[in-house]
Amino acid sequence: MSKSGTDMRHHKKPIISPLRYPGGKASLYTRLRAIVRANDLTSGTYIEPYAGGAGAALGLLVTGQVRRIVINDLDPAIYAFWKAVVSEPLAISRRIEKVELSVKEWARQKDVYLNAPRDDYLNLGFATFFLNRTNRSGVLNGGPIGGMDQTGKYKIDARFNRDALAERLRLIALHAKRISVTNLDGMTVIKRYSKRDNTFIYADPPYFEKAGSLYLNSFDQSHHSSLAACLNSVSDAKWLLTYDNVSRVADLYADRRREIFSLNYSAHRVTKANEVMVFSDSLTVV
Repeated sequence: MSKSGTDMRHHKKPIISPLRYPGGKASLYTRLRAIVRANDLTSGTYIEPYAGGAGAALGLLVTGQVRRIVINDLDPAIYAFWKAVVSEPLAISRRIEKVELSVKEWARQKDVYLNAPRDDYLNLGFATFFLNRTNRSGVLNGGPIGGMDQTGKYKIDARFNRDALAERLRLIALHAKRISVTNLDGMTVIKRYSKRDNTFIYADPPYFEKAGSLYLNSFDQSHHSSLAACLNSVSDAKWLLTYDNVSRVADLYADRRREIFSLNYSAHRVTKANEVMVFSDSLTVV
């Protein structure tokens, strides 16, 4: 296994996603762009089966590195947000402009998040967005920045820059016709697109360690094993996988190329962690 000393902090990246995501991979934009170009996929479709914040996907699309992207997330709340952003961007933007940034409103949006019908994309999607921008570290099951009594150093509006967020939505809306949003199991998406030409799958599933507190849909051991069986069975497709750097990854992907990289990680506090990339056999790696 090769080891890269590259620190992903120093790569310039477009910040397009309106969501804050612990361990988000927008910082891999430069590397992913190079891989897309090296594999002659600039006219192709880029797929994220476990999209979350979809930072890398949106960066590649908006800067013209790929023609289309697929944002998939099994979590109904995250799916509702992306569905609303793509289909009703003006409605979301108006709410960003007018919503009150208070603990009272936070409690109302929390209730919507917990109780709204799963197909009420606009209300559920906006509630998801509101909590993501006003909760500590963006974790949806967390509490508001500054605490319920707002005595913390930072207040509930600290990560809710209305103008900047509206601009990100405007950029996404310009490219909405080239964005597909789905609410499927990630392996279903991998199987579907691995059979198609001119596609690149970037899988960033919930990780082995601390997944329950950081991700809305955490995996157990059987999920990790099933995903490995799925990806290993389509090693002739073009895909890249990222994981936390644990020994189990080397066991599950013993026949695939792997590379360690470092990444800034933000959830409650900022740290730098080693993670691992796994490459399909047919992918040209740069």
